[in-house]
Amino acid sequence: MAIEIAIETPLQDDVRGLVKELNETLLELTPPEHCYHLTVEQMAGEDTTVFIARDNGMAIGCGALKRHDGAIGEVKRMYTRPSHRGRKIGARIVERVEALARNEGLQRLVLETGDRHPAAWAVYERAGFSRCGPVLDYPDSEWSVFYEKSL
Repeated sequence: MAIEIAIETPLQDDVRGLVKELNETLLELTPPEHCYHLTVEQMAGEDTTVFIARDNGMAIGCGALKRHDGAIGEVKRMYTRPSHRGRKIGARIVERVEALARNEGLQRLVLETGDRHPAAWAVYERAGFSRCGPVLDYPDSEWSVFYEKSL
């Protein structure tokens, strides 16, 4: 069966497990004070839409669109389980985030990722994002890499 991506609530046990895995992975690469995680509860907020990728019902990837003032959307919580990497799941989630942002009339997408995440950089750069300086209220840090894309 093909991998399906849909908008879902993050307040599900399997999605909580996926986000826990994401957080643990990030903390292996970046000091905690430079990790800007949304909790599952924050992900469930009205300003955020969460996309879950499933393979035969199992949650194997996620990503979210968080809306900010000024018609800005932020790509958050992007993750694909190691068992499913290399299958363009992240690219498909970014496409869904961008399509929703465009549909809602947002004018710009931004994101912060880590300085040790070349696979993530490749996904964003293939999707047309460009590196930029700090976005939103993120501090300028050697641990962060920022991207933006005009819609």
